[in-house]
Amino acid sequence: MTVPAAGAADREVPDVFDPRGYADGLPHAAYRLLRDRYPVAWQEEHEVLGWPAGPGFWAVTRHEDVVRVLKDARTFSSHLGATQIRDPDPADLPFIRRMMLNQDPPDHGRLRRSVSRAFTPRQVDRFGSVVRERARGLLTAAVATARAGNGVCDLVTAVTDDFALLNLADLLGVPAAERGLLLDWTRRVIGYQDPDESSPSASGPDGRPANPRSPAMLQDMFGFARELAAHKRRYPDDDVMTVLASDPELATPELEMFFFLLTIAGNDTVRSAAPGGLLALARHPDAYRRLRAGAVGMATAVEELLRWHPPVLSFRRTVAHDTEMAGRSLRVGDKVVVFHGSANFDERVFTAPHRLDLARSANPHVSFGDGPHVCLGAHLARLQLRVLYEETCRLLPALAVAGPPRRLVSNFIHGLKSLPLRLVDVPPGE
Repeated sequence: MTVPAAGAADREVPDVFDPRGYADGLPHAAYRLLRDRYPVAWQEEHEVLGWPAGPGFWAVTRHEDVVRVLKDARTFSSHLGATQIRDPDPADLPFIRRMMLNQDPPDHGRLRRSVSRAFTPRQVDRFGSVVRERARGLLTAAVATARAGNGVCDLVTAVTDDFALLNLADLLGVPAAERGLLLDWTRRVIGYQDPDESSPSASGPDGRPANPRSPAMLQDMFGFARELAAHKRRYPDDDVMTVLASDPELATPELEMFFFLLTIAGNDTVRSAAPGGLLALARHPDAYRRLRAGAVGMATAVEELLRWHPPVLSFRRTVAHDTEMAGRSLRVGDKVVVFHGSANFDERVFTAPHRLDLARSANPHVSFGDGPHVCLGAHLARLQLRVLYEETCRLLPALAVAGPPRRLVSNFIHGLKSLPLRLVDVPPGE
């Protein structure tokens, strides 16, 4: 693995690895410096939040280079070291490689085709009507709660967490009594770097944090997936797990990994993007007024809100063949990490990237990735976001931030833990 010698220039390179650096939002100043001067920059993986130090990696921050890494699976492998910045335990790596996300073509393509068959047009149409009813119901309840109090409601706890979770549960066919498990598993896997989200039980025998993606930490989820699949074979329904459970080409370990991927990615993509979009609209009241008035199309607005608040911050690849990028020599075995939030604000691609332009027509953001691993559920995520924003515009004449949002401590997911918004004006004395 390449370990560049430290020089004066390297000491100027900002740290975009530390999860705590994202607690106040995207580090735009650091991203801009990296794009302009160090577009492929060496990052130290220092010990942080109880996690041991790692070997380091190359941070890729320009849009053009990010797209190249994501599209070129032959040079930049998802399989060799999986897709998280931290190296997995070598004993866990064969297990982690079973997941479609951590495979390269052509194996990746076979599994992707299997799960794609689960998203039938009839199911997507039915899903859309349920999603609208749910968005309307949750927002109506949030307004009632705000009106009964001081006019303020936390949109994360009152709307977006449940919206994403219940939509996913419907899609998978998870019984109502067991849907809370999906959120618990998501918090365990996604929020492991955040002291508020991780639990004391997530520590290993040596006192260090246990990898939430290790086989030992996922046995309860996999056991549930096997039981649910067996139930769907006996009592089939119009849901994704029924389709997967009846697929003769899908081995049990692959089905378990699909359930893991759909549960975590399917939940947290919308769970992170939805409040991020609402926060952007609340902070740009003129843009929200134009959206409500129909001056911009909702589909175009959704793309801009995704650019502005990408749900995923970073993904890792491993160099499979020596190559060069931005004047840097990348060697076999080097870790390469792409930063979506930086690519989405690259001035080389986006005119005035720090202006929220809901009518932005050329919008090649990478919030759902690119190449063979582009987000499988992107169309369903867009559907959910479009419906939620449409219902928000219909029910809420204005949005205003009522307090500082609380963000997830993570260098992987761009999440919000709390978003207090003023939904209604309450006269004094009420």
